[in-house]
Amino acid sequence: MAGDPEDDMLSWDESVFRDEHVFEIDYVPETFRHRESQLESLKYALRPAARGSRPLNTVVRGPPGTGKTTSVQKLFSELRAQTDVRTVRVNCQVDSTRYAVFSRVFEGIFDYEPPSSGISFKKLFGQIADRLVEDDEVLVVALDDVNYLFYENEASDALYSLLRAHEAHPGAKVGVICVSSDLSLSVIEELDSRVQSVFRPEEVYFPTYDVDEIVDILRERAERGFHESVLGAPELDRVAELTAESGDLRVGIDLLRRAGLNAEMRASRTINVEDVEQAYDKSKYVHLSRSLRGLSDSELALVEVLAEHDGEQAGSVYEAFHEGTDLGYTRYSEIVNKLDQLGVVETEYAEVEGRGRSRSISLAYDPEAVLERIER
Repeated sequence: MAGDPEDDMLSWDESVFRDEHVFEIDYVPETFRHRESQLESLKYALRPAARGSRPLNTVVRGPPGTGKTTSVQKLFSELRAQTDVRTVRVNCQVDSTRYAVFSRVFEGIFDYEPPSSGISFKKLFGQIADRLVEDDEVLVVALDDVNYLFYENEASDALYSLLRAHEAHPGAKVGVICVSSDLSLSVIEELDSRVQSVFRPEEVYFPTYDVDEIVDILRERAERGFHESVLGAPELDRVAELTAESGDLRVGIDLLRRAGLNAEMRASRTINVEDVEQAYDKSKYVHLSRSLRGLSDSELALVEVLAEHDGEQAGSVYEAFHEGTDLGYTRYSEIVNKLDQLGVVETEYAEVEGRGRSRSISLAYDPEAVLERIER
C-alpha cells in the first residue's frame, strides 16, 4: 500500500549501515581529503628511506582529530607495499616508557613480542639494531602521541636511543616521526641537549578542519558507511556544526555512528536531527574517553577523587587522594600536571590570604560524565 509507514521501518535483520567499520577510530579511508600539503611534506621526509638511506626526522603537530595519525598510517601502508622499509607505529599513550617503545619496535621487526621479563634494554636494543644491519633495512618509527613520553619524562631517553642507534651499531638506519596533539608542548625545547644536538626535524603542522572540509569528509564517510538515503543534508549539516564546535573530527565520525544506532533503535531507515542531538550527548566526550583510557590506576584514582570532591579546596582533594592510594604529595603534583596537560583538569593559581599562592584544581568536564567513563 502506497505511503504505508511500515515501508520506513527496518525489519529485524536489516541495518542502516552498509559498512559500520567506516566509523571506527582505526579506519584509514582510501581517499584522504584536505591534507594534501601535509602528506607531501611527510613524503619528502620519508623519500630517502625508499632509496635505502636514513629518512629526515619529523615532528608532526596539530590539535586532536586533525588527521595526523591517519596520514602516518596511510604513508606507512604505502611504504610497506612498495618498498622494503620497516615501519612501526607506537601508541605512546599505551607504551609510555623507553622499554615499552622498544618492545613495540621489536615486535614490529620480529613479528612476535619480546619476553615480558628477563631481557635487558641493552640486549633488546641490540637485537633490533643487529637485525636492521644484517638485513640492510631502514626503520622508520612513528611515536604517536609522543606527548605521553614527555609526561612520563621518558621522551629524551627513548629518542636518544633511536637517534644514536647507528653509533652503537654502525650501519643501523633509523628515522623518527614524533606526533603530538599537545600544542602547549614544544617537542624540541623539552628534550635534553644531548638529543637536541642530533634531532633537527622537519616540522609539519595539521590545522583544525574548517566547516566546509568537515562536511566534505563526513559526507564521504557517510556515503561509504550508510546505505543510500539514510543521512539527509540537514542532518549532515548538523553533525558538521557540532563537530566544528568541538574542533575534533573524531567527534563527528563517532556522532555519525551513534546517530545511525539511534535510528536503528527506532527501527527507522533514516537518521533524523533528534538522533544526532541525542548522539552528541555521548560523542562530545570522545576526547575525554580516549584520555581516560590511557591513565594508570593512580591517575584514574585522582580523577575519581576530583569528580567526587568537585568544587572543594585543593587540600581536601589531596587528603582524599592520599587516603585512597597512600601516595605522597610529589606524585600527586605530577599527576595533576599530567591531567592538566591532557585537558582533563583545569588549574590556576590564586592568592589566598595568609597562605600566599595556592593552586585550585577543577575538572574540565561534567563530574558525572567523568565518573561514567572511568574504567575501574
